[in-house]
Amino acid sequence: MAVKTPIYMDNAATTRVDPRVLDVMLPYFSEIYGNAASRNHQFGWAAEEAVSRARTQAADLIGAGPKEIIWTSGSTESNNLAIKGAARMHEKAPPGSEGRGHIITSAIEHKAVLDPCKRLAKEGFDVTFLSPGSDGIVTVDDIAQAIRDDTILVTIMWANNEIGTINQIPRIGELCHEKGIIFHTDATQWVGKMPTDVTADGIDLLSWSGHKIYGPNGVGALYIRRRKPRVRLVAQIDGGGHERGFRSGTLNVPAIVGFGAACEICQQEMQDEAQRLFVLRRRLEDGVTTALDAVQINGHPDKRLPHVTNISFGYVEGESMMMSISDIACSSGSACTSASLEPSYVLKGLGVGDDMAHSSLRLSLGRFTTEEEVDYTVEKIVHAVKKLRELSPLYDMAMEGIDITKVQWDEH
Repeated sequence: MAVKTPIYMDNAATTRVDPRVLDVMLPYFSEIYGNAASRNHQFGWAAEEAVSRARTQAADLIGAGPKEIIWTSGSTESNNLAIKGAARMHEKAPPGSEGRGHIITSAIEHKAVLDPCKRLAKEGFDVTFLSPGSDGIVTVDDIAQAIRDDTILVTIMWANNEIGTINQIPRIGELCHEKGIIFHTDATQWVGKMPTDVTADGIDLLSWSGHKIYGPNGVGALYIRRRKPRVRLVAQIDGGGHERGFRSGTLNVPAIVGFGAACEICQQEMQDEAQRLFVLRRRLEDGVTTALDAVQINGHPDKRLPHVTNISFGYVEGESMMMSISDIACSSGSACTSASLEPSYVLKGLGVGDDMAHSSLRLSLGRFTTEEEVDYTVEKIVHAVKKLRELSPLYDMAMEGIDITKVQWDEH
């Protein structure tokens, strides 16, 4: 069977809108086009009803109540509202201190978490950036050791967007509740792929986004716990008191409808899809590692999402590699940092050397990925690496048993 190129292997960056989702959205562009906040005519009522239905679909996916779902423009906004909103609402200074409170996160979070935390640090909050081990997993012990009397917020992603490793979220949530600390998780890569129950998992705030679950761009959600404890946030956008005062602005009804439909499809198909993607990911990894030496799969070998793999290829220059497989859409990092020529800060945070970090590829499979596409990807990568290594004197030296790290190079 011929494979149609280019092949899309970048589903961790964004996903194709499922045709079933698009079909549900279309009437809300030109037929049911009222403002969901217009409550004095049928157009507004119809829009409000659609938004309410989508809120229930989103809540059901994560084990929440509909009133605990707040619409946003995506995970970046959800993260900002959760982190800044919680910190500013619950700030407290320890005796004799001028600080505003302590926040714990990790050094390999998405920029949509790191940058809000850095902003808060400039505003007088004390932020601890934990460094995970070489497996990339943030553990409950890491959090326990970092907690202080003035800790007000812990924000740890559920699964890493570059390497797919899964953090100990339920255990971290349990610890935070024992200590009376607000716990937020950026679950952008997790929700819709793996089972989620915010109550059982001890989560107070959870962010996710439509375009990662085969829904539209420009829409996301934030779960805000209402009971035990009731979480309060300082709004980041003012202007009308929409979304229970947490997030003002006219709702994007077509996108919200699509978000809800995408959540419902994920809930129905998640288990079978996760198993299918796990098999495909293993097929890809086994194909590459069997055919090539000096290859490293980054992150924990087992505790990873079923659809994400991050592979480093020794003695290969990353930019040349990307050019050699130009008919395969993949990434050398997260979509938000792929314009940078610097090696991935996530991989460097795991202790991966610059040479291997520069030569890494993130390949992320999705709902529409086929077995034939995986085999084609393996073939193209193996061919490209072998060709590039033929041009690499470093690879020849390594194959001759020379320890390149001990070679003294003449700089003149």
